[in-house]
Amino acid sequence: MKNSINLFENNLLEKQVFNDIFQCNEITSEYGLKFCEEDVKEIINTRNTALQKSGRIEFNGQIINKIVTAFCDSPYISQYNYSDTINELVEIFYNYKNETLDYIGDDELIEIMKDKFDNYCQGSLELLEGKVLYKISDNIRNGFKDYTNLDNEKD
Repeated sequence: MKNSINLFENNLLEKQVFNDIFQCNEITSEYGLKFCEEDVKEIINTRNTALQKSGRIEFNGQIINKIVTAFCDSPYISQYNYSDTINELVEIFYNYKNETLDYIGDDELIEIMKDKFDNYCQGSLELLEGKVLYKISDNIRNGFKDYTNLDNEKD
């Protein structure tokens, strides 16, 4: 009986997360970006996999909504790469929540990701993940107060 209730609650949660993400189309359509149902399902699967890999728990889909709304005006995202880019960003987000030791709040991490993606990385997800966020997490572990400074050197 308890398993039935958990499945029911999960199904309701998944439907709510799906609807929340799908509603982002109202905002993103202004930028020529729109998810189809399959895109949203794939993003939810990416989120679930990333949460499982990172050992994290999330009770709603608000992180995805925040990522979508933060990145929808990026000059490096078009309808062509929109779903793939959001999938990658969701995965990167959860990975670096752990790598930064939860020192950075969700909103600040998304803001940093967006700023670096648009400016320093010029739309490169590989550079964002492999260099920028790696360096920021390294700076945090090494106690640098200005952890977003990519020029910090180890002593």
